Amino acid sequence: MKRALVIVLDSVGVGASPDANYFGDSGANTLLHIAQACANGQCEQGRSGLLHLPNLQTLGLQPCCELACKESLPLRETITPVNAAYGCATEISTGKDTTSGHWEMMGAPVLFNWGYFTNPIDSFPEDLIALFIEQAKLPGILGNCIASGIEVIERFGEQHILSGKPICYTSADSVFQIAYHESVFSSDRANTICQIARKLLNDYNIARVIARPFTGQDAKCFHRTANRKDYSIQPTETTFLEHLTNQHGRVISVGKIADIFANKGISKTLKADGMEKLMDNTIHAWKHCQEKDLVFTNIVDFDTLYGHRRDVNGYALALEKFDLRLGELLAQVKDTDLVILTADHGCDPTFSGTDHTREYVPVLARGNIQSGSIGVRNTFADIAQSLAEYFDLTPMPFGKSFLNRTH
Repeated sequence: MKRALVIVLDSVGVGASPDANYFGDSGANTLLHIAQACANGQCEQGRSGLLHLPNLQTLGLQPCCELACKESLPLRETITPVNAAYGCATEISTGKDTTSGHWEMMGAPVLFNWGYFTNPIDSFPEDLIALFIEQAKLPGILGNCIASGIEVIERFGEQHILSGKPICYTSADSVFQIAYHESVFSSDRANTICQIARKLLNDYNIARVIARPFTGQDAKCFHRTANRKDYSIQPTETTFLEHLTNQHGRVISVGKIADIFANKGISKTLKADGMEKLMDNTIHAWKHCQEKDLVFTNIVDFDTLYGHRRDVNGYALALEKFDLRLGELLAQVKDTDLVILTADHGCDPTFSGTDHTREYVPVLARGNIQSGSIGVRNTFADIAQSLAEYFDLTPMPFGKSFLNRTH
């Protein structure tokens, strides 16, 4: 039985990519800088000492990072890769956002420019907001700025509850985010508002509209809930997900994967809040896989909870907790399976600002693949091409398979 699993460690980059300077990201290195902070005694809350990632090391994490940035990670122990293929990949898509990274790894790189809202205040065009307010029957909006998610609800949340105006904000990504208190907007009302925004924003080529619900009594205790939903633009090319499902395979989405691909090529969706539940659902789905199944998981916590918030200690602790769960998963991998761990971009918590960082991503694999280095891959799309070869499907338009070590 052939079954595959792809886990995206959201934002776990392994070194500035060759074009990082174009994005203002020269010197970024998410994983190395976290490991160095641990080695320097800067991450002692809930954990201690050198970063400890033994299961990722068995998949070749250390040589993967050396390929990407020519530096060794300061880790607690030296562990030789076991039955693993390892390398790193650069991105050919024009952006460093979630959508571009995921679409590219599934064989549909974004070779055009997304639209962006770049003004720090009054970020959105007046005509857009006027249409949005009219069509969604809103009393107005709050925010209209570039902001981080926690800060913006602390700033405008109480006013939102009193006025019924949603909080609309953006970031360095191609995104229009709508924050709302769950007592103010029902899920149906929020869905309607987001769908209206999605339609209006197609003309601006904005990749995602994101619903950001929160609860709490006041600014001191507001917190975002697990009911986030991404309203993505439809993939512009056929992805591997559609390629597989068109050939009678199944794609089981864990986390926000289905949203990123606008549900195209998705057979089943398992939502979850937090890394532990995401891994619970991943392991459950893996145990119940059928022939020609792909389980596709995004571990979003690394990015949203720690990368964007520049929380180095929290990021380190989350990596170690993930590594523990990874051991549980790897114990269930058979020689006939194909398991791939990768990332969609970086988000160096030691870097300036709160944006993603343009970095190499790890490509770590186990199962039906020759062990050893697969080198530096020229595109994330090599993952889709390798999956196509593994499942005996016709090749994808982009990328080269690394199953037979052609690199």
